[in-house]
Amino acid sequence: MRWLKFILIITIGLFGVYSASMYFVDESKTFSHQSQVDYPVDKVFPQFNNLQNFTSWNDYFSSQQNLSYSFFTPYQGIGSGMSFSEKKGQLLGDFFIRYSNPNQSLRYQLFENDNENPYLIDVKFVPKGSKTILYWNIHTPRRSYLQRSLNLIKEDFFVNNIDKSMKNLDQLLGNKVDRDQKLASVKYDSIMVENQEGQLLLGVNVSTKNTKDGLFKNVLMNHGKVINYVTSDLGKKEDEFGAPVLLTNPANLKDKEISYFYGVPLSKRIPISDNNFNFQTLNASKVFVVYFQGNYNNRVKNIQQLMQKAKKDTVRTGQLIEEFLEEPVDIQNVKLKLSLPVYR
Repeated sequence: MRWLKFILIITIGLFGVYSASMYFVDESKTFSHQSQVDYPVDKVFPQFNNLQNFTSWNDYFSSQQNLSYSFFTPYQGIGSGMSFSEKKGQLLGDFFIRYSNPNQSLRYQLFENDNENPYLIDVKFVPKGSKTILYWNIHTPRRSYLQRSLNLIKEDFFVNNIDKSMKNLDQLLGNKVDRDQKLASVKYDSIMVENQEGQLLLGVNVSTKNTKDGLFKNVLMNHGKVINYVTSDLGKKEDEFGAPVLLTNPANLKDKEISYFYGVPLSKRIPISDNNFNFQTLNASKVFVVYFQGNYNNRVKNIQQLMQKAKKDTVRTGQLIEEFLEEPVDIQNVKLKLSLPVYR
Protein backbone atom coordinates (compact mmCIF):
# COMPACT_ATOMS: atom_id res chain seq x y z
CA MET A 1 0.00 0.00 0.00
CA ARG A 2 2.88 2.36 0.84
CA TRP A 3 4.45 1.60 -2.55
CA LEU A 4 1.23 2.55 -4.30
CA LYS A 5 1.12 5.85 -2.42
CA PHE A 6 4.79 6.46 -3.23
CA ILE A 7 4.26 5.77 -6.95
CA LEU A 8 1.17 7.99 -6.96
CA ILE A 9 3.09 10.87 -5.31
CA ILE A 10 5.98 10.51 -7.81
CA THR A 11 3.54 10.44 -10.73
CA ILE A 12 1.74 13.55 -9.53
CA GLY A 13 5.07 15.27 -8.96
CA LEU A 14 6.36 14.45 -12.46
CA PHE A 15 3.09 15.58 -13.97
CA GLY A 16 3.36 18.84 -12.05
CA VAL A 17 6.93 19.41 -13.29
CA TYR A 18 5.85 18.63 -16.86
CA SER A 19 2.87 20.98 -16.62
CA ALA A 20 5.02 23.78 -15.22
CA SER A 21 7.66 23.31 -17.93
CA MET A 22 5.01 23.67 -20.66
CA TYR A 23 4.58 27.27 -19.54
CA PHE A 24 7.91 28.02 -21.24
CA VAL A 25 7.04 26.25 -24.51
CA ASP A 26 5.25 28.20 -27.24
CA GLU A 27 1.85 26.94 -28.35
CA SER A 28 3.20 26.84 -31.92
CA LYS A 29 6.65 27.05 -33.49
CA THR A 30 8.17 28.35 -36.72
CA PHE A 31 11.46 27.07 -38.10
CA SER A 32 13.37 27.21 -41.39
CA HIS A 33 15.57 24.83 -43.36
CA GLN A 34 17.57 25.05 -46.57
CA SER A 35 18.14 22.23 -49.02
CA GLN A 36 19.42 21.73 -52.54
CA VAL A 37 18.41 19.63 -55.53
CA ASP A 38 20.99 19.14 -58.27
CA TYR A 39 18.53 19.80 -61.10
CA PRO A 40 17.08 22.99 -62.65
CA VAL A 41 13.93 24.52 -61.22
CA ASP A 42 11.75 23.63 -64.24
CA LYS A 43 12.42 19.95 -63.44
CA VAL A 44 12.06 20.33 -59.68
CA PHE A 45 8.94 22.48 -59.32
CA PRO A 46 6.49 20.03 -61.05
CA GLN A 47 7.47 17.40 -58.50
CA PHE A 48 6.16 19.71 -55.75
CA ASN A 49 3.18 21.17 -57.61
CA ASN A 50 1.56 17.79 -58.33
CA LEU A 51 0.58 15.88 -55.18
CA GLN A 52 0.66 12.53 -56.96
CA ASN A 53 4.31 13.23 -57.78
CA PHE A 54 4.95 14.61 -54.29
CA THR A 55 3.85 11.46 -52.46
CA SER A 56 6.14 9.25 -54.57
CA TRP A 57 9.38 10.75 -53.20
CA ASN A 58 8.52 12.67 -50.02
CA ASP A 59 9.64 10.51 -47.12
CA TYR A 60 6.69 11.55 -44.94
CA PHE A 61 4.49 9.50 -47.29
CA SER A 62 6.76 7.13 -49.22
CA SER A 63 8.30 5.59 -46.08
CA GLN A 64 4.89 4.35 -44.91
CA GLN A 65 3.88 1.26 -46.85
CA ASN A 66 0.37 0.97 -45.41
CA LEU A 67 -1.00 4.28 -46.73
CA SER A 68 -3.74 4.76 -49.30
CA TYR A 69 -4.57 8.08 -50.95
CA SER A 70 -7.57 9.92 -52.37
CA PHE A 71 -6.60 12.77 -54.70
CA PHE A 72 -8.97 15.61 -55.56
CA THR A 73 -9.19 17.69 -58.72
CA PRO A 74 -7.44 19.74 -59.86
CA TYR A 75 -4.55 17.31 -59.53
CA GLN A 76 -1.93 20.06 -59.49
CA GLY A 77 -1.56 23.70 -58.50
CA ILE A 78 -3.79 25.86 -56.30
CA GLY A 79 -6.80 24.00 -54.93
CA SER A 80 -5.42 20.49 -55.37
CA GLY A 81 -5.62 18.23 -52.37
CA MET A 82 -5.62 14.71 -51.04
CA SER A 83 -6.54 12.60 -48.04
CA PHE A 84 -4.30 9.84 -46.73
CA SER A 85 -5.36 6.96 -44.56
CA GLU A 86 -4.39 3.52 -43.41
CA LYS A 87 -5.43 0.80 -45.81
CA LYS A 88 -7.80 -0.42 -43.10
CA GLY A 89 -9.68 2.86 -43.58
CA GLN A 90 -8.64 5.06 -40.66
CA LEU A 91 -8.16 8.64 -41.87
CA LEU A 92 -4.72 10.00 -40.95
CA GLY A 93 -4.80 13.45 -42.49
CA ASP A 94 -5.33 15.85 -45.39
CA PHE A 95 -2.83 17.75 -47.53
CA PHE A 96 -3.54 20.79 -49.73
CA ILE A 97 -1.78 23.26 -52.03
CA ARG A 98 -3.04 26.71 -51.00
CA TYR A 99 -0.71 28.86 -53.12
CA SER A 100 1.34 28.14 -56.23
CA ASN A 101 3.58 30.57 -58.12
CA PRO A 102 5.19 28.48 -60.92
CA ASN A 103 8.92 27.86 -60.42
CA GLN A 104 9.01 30.30 -57.49
CA SER A 105 6.98 29.35 -54.41
CA LEU A 106 4.34 27.06 -52.90
CA ARG A 107 2.31 26.91 -49.72
CA TYR A 108 0.97 23.65 -48.31
CA GLN A 109 -1.44 22.91 -45.50
CA LEU A 110 -1.06 19.62 -43.64
CA PHE A 111 -3.81 18.46 -41.27
CA GLU A 112 -2.86 15.49 -39.10
CA ASN A 113 -5.54 13.23 -37.63
CA ASP A 114 -8.44 15.26 -36.23
CA ASN A 115 -6.40 18.41 -35.50
CA GLU A 116 -8.29 21.41 -36.88
CA ASN A 117 -5.10 23.50 -36.87
CA PRO A 118 -2.79 22.73 -39.81
CA TYR A 119 0.92 22.83 -40.39
CA LEU A 120 1.76 25.67 -42.80
CA ILE A 121 4.64 24.73 -45.09
CA ASP A 122 6.10 27.37 -47.41
CA VAL A 123 8.70 26.41 -50.00
CA LYS A 124 10.66 28.98 -52.01
CA PHE A 125 12.52 27.85 -55.17
CA VAL A 126 15.69 29.76 -56.13
CA PRO A 127 17.46 28.76 -59.38
CA LYS A 128 21.23 28.48 -59.16
CA GLY A 129 22.49 27.49 -62.58
CA SER A 130 21.64 23.83 -63.15
CA LYS A 131 20.67 23.42 -59.47
CA THR A 132 17.78 24.60 -57.30
CA ILE A 133 18.02 25.96 -53.75
CA LEU A 134 14.94 25.32 -51.61
CA TYR A 135 14.04 27.47 -48.61
CA TRP A 136 11.56 25.79 -46.29
CA ASN A 137 9.54 27.64 -43.66
CA ILE A 138 7.35 25.46 -41.43
CA HIS A 139 4.83 26.72 -38.89
CA THR A 140 3.47 24.08 -36.51
CA PRO A 141 -0.19 24.12 -35.43
CA ARG A 142 -1.34 25.64 -32.17
CA ARG A 143 -1.40 22.97 -29.48
CA SER A 144 -3.12 22.66 -26.15
CA TYR A 145 -1.15 23.41 -23.00
CA LEU A 146 -0.26 19.79 -22.27
CA GLN A 147 0.58 18.91 -25.90
CA ARG A 148 3.15 21.65 -26.46
CA SER A 149 6.04 19.25 -25.91
CA LEU A 150 5.39 17.98 -29.45
CA ASN A 151 6.72 21.29 -30.76
CA LEU A 152 10.12 20.43 -29.25
CA ILE A 153 10.58 17.34 -31.44
CA LYS A 154 8.82 18.35 -34.66
CA GLU A 155 11.71 20.45 -35.99
CA ASP A 156 14.10 17.49 -35.94
CA PHE A 157 11.38 15.32 -37.50
CA PHE A 158 10.77 17.70 -40.40
CA VAL A 159 14.45 18.44 -41.05
CA ASN A 160 15.21 14.72 -41.16
CA ASN A 161 12.23 14.17 -43.45
CA ILE A 162 13.32 16.95 -45.83
CA ASP A 163 16.90 15.65 -46.06
CA LYS A 164 15.73 12.09 -46.82
CA SER A 165 13.17 13.40 -49.31
CA MET A 166 15.78 15.40 -51.24
CA LYS A 167 17.86 12.25 -51.70
CA ASN A 168 14.77 10.44 -53.03
CA LEU A 169 13.99 13.35 -55.36
CA ASP A 170 17.56 13.47 -56.70
CA GLN A 171 17.35 9.78 -57.57
CA LEU A 172 13.93 10.15 -59.18
CA LEU A 173 14.99 13.14 -61.27
CA GLY A 174 18.17 11.33 -62.27
CA ASN A 175 16.04 8.60 -63.83
CA LYS A 176 13.89 11.23 -65.56
CA VAL A 177 16.94 13.06 -66.93
CA ASP A 178 18.24 9.82 -68.43
CA ARG A 179 14.91 9.44 -70.20
CA ASP A 180 14.97 13.10 -71.28
CA GLN A 181 18.40 12.61 -72.82
CA LYS A 182 17.03 9.71 -74.85
CA LEU A 183 14.09 11.85 -75.92
CA ALA A 184 16.48 14.59 -77.00
CA SER A 185 17.82 12.28 -79.69
CA VAL A 186 14.36 11.60 -81.11
CA LYS A 187 13.74 12.86 -84.64
CA TYR A 188 10.34 14.57 -84.77
CA ASP A 189 7.87 14.72 -87.69
CA SER A 190 9.54 11.90 -89.66
CA ILE A 191 7.65 8.67 -90.33
CA MET A 192 9.43 5.48 -89.28
CA VAL A 193 8.50 1.80 -89.29
CA GLU A 194 8.81 -0.23 -86.09
CA ASN A 195 7.76 -3.57 -84.66
CA GLN A 196 5.63 -3.02 -81.57
CA GLU A 197 5.46 -5.58 -78.79
CA GLY A 198 2.12 -6.60 -77.29
CA GLN A 199 0.93 -4.73 -74.20
CA LEU A 200 -1.69 -5.15 -71.48
CA LEU A 201 -3.34 -1.82 -70.65
CA LEU A 202 -5.46 -0.88 -67.62
CA GLY A 203 -7.60 2.22 -67.99
CA VAL A 204 -10.96 3.80 -68.74
CA ASN A 205 -13.25 4.12 -71.76
CA VAL A 206 -14.26 7.72 -72.42
CA SER A 207 -16.62 9.66 -74.69
CA THR A 208 -16.36 13.45 -74.76
CA LYS A 209 -16.93 16.53 -76.92
CA ASN A 210 -14.14 17.08 -79.41
CA THR A 211 -13.63 20.82 -78.91
CA LYS A 212 -10.39 22.79 -79.29
CA ASP A 213 -9.47 22.83 -75.59
CA GLY A 214 -12.09 20.47 -74.18
CA LEU A 215 -10.51 17.23 -75.40
CA PHE A 216 -7.15 17.91 -73.77
CA LYS A 217 -8.82 18.97 -70.50
CA ASN A 218 -10.74 15.70 -70.57
CA VAL A 219 -7.51 13.78 -71.20
CA LEU A 220 -5.89 15.54 -68.22
CA MET A 221 -8.80 14.60 -65.99
CA ASN A 222 -8.68 10.94 -67.00
CA HIS A 223 -4.90 10.87 -66.76
CA GLY A 224 -5.22 11.89 -63.11
CA LYS A 225 -8.01 9.37 -62.58
CA VAL A 226 -5.99 6.47 -64.00
CA ILE A 227 -2.70 7.34 -62.27
CA ASN A 228 -4.54 7.85 -58.98
CA TYR A 229 -6.21 4.43 -59.23
CA VAL A 230 -3.02 2.60 -60.22
CA THR A 231 -0.81 4.23 -57.57
CA SER A 232 -3.28 4.63 -54.69
CA ASP A 233 -5.82 1.83 -55.03
CA LEU A 234 -3.51 -0.76 -56.59
CA GLY A 235 -0.36 0.40 -54.79
CA LYS A 236 1.82 0.47 -57.92
CA LYS A 237 5.02 2.53 -57.90
CA GLU A 238 6.13 4.61 -60.89
CA ASP A 239 8.53 1.95 -62.16
CA GLU A 240 5.79 -0.72 -62.08
CA PHE A 241 3.75 0.66 -64.98
CA GLY A 242 4.53 2.18 -68.36
CA ALA A 243 3.92 5.52 -70.07
CA PRO A 244 0.23 6.50 -70.49
CA VAL A 245 -1.42 5.49 -73.76
CA LEU A 246 -4.51 6.85 -75.53
CA LEU A 247 -6.27 4.62 -78.08
CA THR A 248 -8.76 6.02 -80.58
CA ASN A 249 -10.07 5.61 -84.11
CA PRO A 250 -8.06 8.01 -86.30
CA ALA A 251 -11.01 8.36 -88.68
CA ASN A 252 -13.04 10.07 -85.93
CA LEU A 253 -10.57 12.82 -85.01
CA LYS A 254 -12.70 15.55 -86.63
CA ASP A 255 -16.06 14.37 -85.25
CA LYS A 256 -17.96 16.54 -82.75
CA GLU A 257 -17.70 13.76 -80.20
CA ILE A 258 -14.80 11.37 -79.78
CA SER A 259 -14.40 8.08 -77.94
CA TYR A 260 -11.08 6.87 -76.62
CA PHE A 261 -9.44 4.51 -74.14
CA TYR A 262 -6.85 5.93 -71.73
CA GLY A 263 -4.65 3.60 -69.74
CA VAL A 264 -1.19 2.52 -68.64
CA PRO A 265 0.71 -0.69 -69.44
CA LEU A 266 1.00 -3.31 -66.70
CA SER A 267 3.16 -6.43 -66.70
CA LYS A 268 0.27 -8.78 -65.86
CA ARG A 269 -3.47 -8.87 -65.28
CA ILE A 270 -4.50 -8.26 -61.67
CA PRO A 271 -7.89 -8.26 -59.89
CA ILE A 272 -9.68 -4.89 -59.97
CA SER A 273 -12.79 -3.99 -57.98
CA ASP A 274 -13.76 -0.71 -59.70
CA ASN A 275 -16.09 -1.26 -62.67
CA ASN A 276 -15.01 2.07 -64.18
CA PHE A 277 -11.69 0.45 -65.12
CA ASN A 278 -11.00 -2.37 -67.53
CA PHE A 279 -8.18 -4.08 -69.40
CA GLN A 280 -7.41 -3.79 -73.09
CA THR A 281 -4.82 -5.76 -75.01
CA LEU A 282 -2.56 -4.31 -77.68
CA ASN A 283 -1.40 -7.07 -79.98
CA ALA A 284 2.13 -7.13 -81.33
CA SER A 285 2.20 -5.57 -84.80
CA LYS A 286 4.10 -3.55 -87.35
CA VAL A 287 3.47 0.18 -86.82
CA PHE A 288 4.05 3.42 -88.66
CA VAL A 289 5.49 5.88 -86.13
CA VAL A 290 5.94 9.64 -85.96
CA TYR A 291 7.11 11.64 -82.94
CA PHE A 292 5.31 14.91 -82.23
CA GLN A 293 6.10 17.90 -80.00
CA GLY A 294 3.93 21.01 -79.62
CA ASN A 295 0.29 22.04 -79.16
CA TYR A 296 -1.82 18.91 -78.67
CA ASN A 297 -4.36 20.02 -81.29
CA ASN A 298 -1.64 20.23 -83.95
CA ARG A 299 -0.92 16.50 -83.76
CA VAL A 300 -3.74 15.88 -86.27
CA LYS A 301 -1.46 16.87 -89.16
CA ASN A 302 1.05 14.16 -88.22
CA ILE A 303 -1.71 11.59 -87.79
CA GLN A 304 -2.94 12.41 -91.30
CA GLN A 305 0.58 11.77 -92.58
CA LEU A 306 0.46 8.29 -91.04
CA MET A 307 -2.94 7.64 -92.64
CA GLN A 308 -1.71 8.83 -96.03
CA LYS A 309 1.31 6.53 -95.89
CA ALA A 310 -0.94 3.60 -94.97
CA LYS A 311 -3.18 4.42 -97.94
CA LYS A 312 -0.20 4.72 -100.27
CA ASP A 313 1.17 1.35 -99.09
CA THR A 314 -2.34 -0.18 -99.40
CA VAL A 315 -2.37 -1.61 -95.87
CA ARG A 316 -5.17 -1.92 -93.34
CA THR A 317 -4.89 0.11 -90.12
CA GLY A 318 -5.79 -0.41 -86.47
CA GLN A 319 -6.47 1.96 -83.60
CA LEU A 320 -4.23 5.02 -83.32
CA ILE A 321 -1.90 4.83 -80.32
CA GLU A 322 -0.89 8.10 -78.64
CA GLU A 323 1.87 7.46 -76.10
CA PHE A 324 2.63 10.39 -73.78
CA LEU A 325 6.40 10.58 -73.50
CA GLU A 326 6.06 13.18 -70.74
CA GLU A 327 3.26 13.73 -68.25
CA PRO A 328 0.49 15.76 -69.97
CA VAL A 329 0.35 19.14 -68.26
CA ASP A 330 0.24 21.98 -70.78
CA ILE A 331 -1.72 21.79 -74.05
CA GLN A 332 0.95 23.96 -75.68
CA ASN A 333 3.79 21.55 -75.02
CA VAL A 334 3.14 17.83 -75.25
CA LYS A 335 5.48 15.11 -76.43
CA LEU A 336 3.85 12.16 -78.14
CA LYS A 337 4.81 9.00 -79.92
CA LEU A 338 2.04 8.45 -82.51
CA SER A 339 1.80 4.84 -83.70
CA LEU A 340 -0.55 3.41 -86.30
CA PRO A 341 -0.69 -0.41 -86.47
CA VAL A 342 -0.77 -1.69 -90.08
CA TYR A 343 -1.64 -5.08 -91.54
CA ARG A 344 -1.56 -6.75 -94.96
